[in-house]
Amino acid sequence: MSQQTCAEQDEKAGRRAKDVTVTNDTGTLESEESPYPGSGTPGDPYVVDWDITDKSYPYNWSSTKRWIITLQVGLSTWTVAFCSSSFTGGISGLAKSFHCSQEVALLGVSLFVVGFGLGPLVFAPLSEVFGRRPVFLATYSILALFLLGCAFARSIEAMLVCRMLAGIFGSSPLTNASGVVSDIWTPRERGTASALYATAPFLGPVLGPLVSGWVAESRLGWRFNFWIMLMCAGFSLAFGFLATPETYSPVLLRKRARQLQKASGGQKHYISKHDLLHNKPFREIFITSMIRPFSFLFTEPIVLLLAIYCAIAYAVLYSFFAAFPIVFQKHRHFTPGQDGLVFLGVGVGVGIGTALSPVQNRLYWRAMERSPTGKAPPEARLYLPMVAAIALPIGLFWFAWTCDPPVHYIVPILSGIPTGMGIAQIMIGLVQYLIDTYTIYCASAIASTVLLRSILGAAFPLISPPMYKKLGDHWAISIFAFISLACTPIPWLFYKYGPWIRSKSQFAKHGISPPTTIPQNNDKSSTMIRTKEVV
Repeated sequence: MSQQTCAEQDEKAGRRAKDVTVTNDTGTLESEESPYPGSGTPGDPYVVDWDITDKSYPYNWSSTKRWIITLQVGLSTWTVAFCSSSFTGGISGLAKSFHCSQEVALLGVSLFVVGFGLGPLVFAPLSEVFGRRPVFLATYSILALFLLGCAFARSIEAMLVCRMLAGIFGSSPLTNASGVVSDIWTPRERGTASALYATAPFLGPVLGPLVSGWVAESRLGWRFNFWIMLMCAGFSLAFGFLATPETYSPVLLRKRARQLQKASGGQKHYISKHDLLHNKPFREIFITSMIRPFSFLFTEPIVLLLAIYCAIAYAVLYSFFAAFPIVFQKHRHFTPGQDGLVFLGVGVGVGIGTALSPVQNRLYWRAMERSPTGKAPPEARLYLPMVAAIALPIGLFWFAWTCDPPVHYIVPILSGIPTGMGIAQIMIGLVQYLIDTYTIYCASAIASTVLLRSILGAAFPLISPPMYKKLGDHWAISIFAFISLACTPIPWLFYKYGPWIRSKSQFAKHGISPPTTIPQNNDKSSTMIRTKEVV
């Protein structure tokens, strides 16, 4: 941008500032002569949109503020993922205390993950109606209560009910956090931020068994695991309450429009740009938002295929919660604490996958430079996932055929590195692809993937023990490897045919366009021009 252009915008901003008489947490508000297009009448209200220089626009927030928000949503996502798997370290003690089989006790993991699939179907649409912040604060507060219920449960039935409800109410960050990342980071900037969020659902399950296994072996006992979960959830909740404001642009603009109208004493009428484009009764908007995740899953090929792939990668990770005790505790006589350390192989792989995100970012920036419009297509997010799609089956076949003695235990543990790297980069890349493709609808799109992956993630720990018993370790693990191998072409196909597939989707074409300088004239024609620009 030239110095002259910047000076002109500063001069315009200065002229607009003379009309500003109201200040609030969403920014400065105008109460007299409005700079927004429209005439301020009920039939032609002022259309409230962001100005490119507006400091209240989430993209214009300071980097420090945006990174604090990103850290908070990443931590909240990691916490619920940690809670899902930290249950496993105390399964033996829990089964003994409640006089039930380990298979029944293992339902505590599966039901929690089932909750991951059910909750986003409600919380993702709610975040697109009411905003990210109120949904997070409400659901996370209820999560803390049910974790407390788990700590005091006196029967296996009470434990399982509390676990499922905790999974449901703890699931909101699994989809809404991606929406927050999309709200505050531009496509060029959001690569690393998305990687931080997308890795959390996998890094949490890796660390959960490691911590809970040693806690269960100590004098603290298996119940103390729930107090650790509660402390993590409480910290995430307090962090979110103190540090994370509302980020969803349609909600912020709606709030600004209401405050402007109130500041005018009701004499002038204002409407958010997004409400102008979707001017429907609240009931219809809410029902549409609730149906959208299901609609995406069955009508959007992008969502369906990526949901299947994410589900396979997710389910493979959760199948290890049943596989590792069989392979290492039963066949190699590891203790629960030692068995938890086995997850370090996968953890290192996940860490490597996350550390490779800057490489993916540079490839994405090069795609931006090559583009005549300066904007990279979503397919530029798929370079490393294409490599990761090959690494995942390699790691699984490696584990399958080295898991039993006399092969040294370090060999199957090391197989977790390509497995974890593959899982991390597949999830990071595909989540970024969905965010770039569906923008303001990304929470619903990701809710669709969370539903499918949670169903498989809940099923695999239950079906793994019978598979290992009937097929043996080698072939049971190989089945998962062959399934992941069958999914390997998916990112490659989207890289080649993604633009054509996106062109057939009405939702993939929608998004929040960058704000432009607000016109100074308030005639109706300018309102129509702005509306066309947004569409």
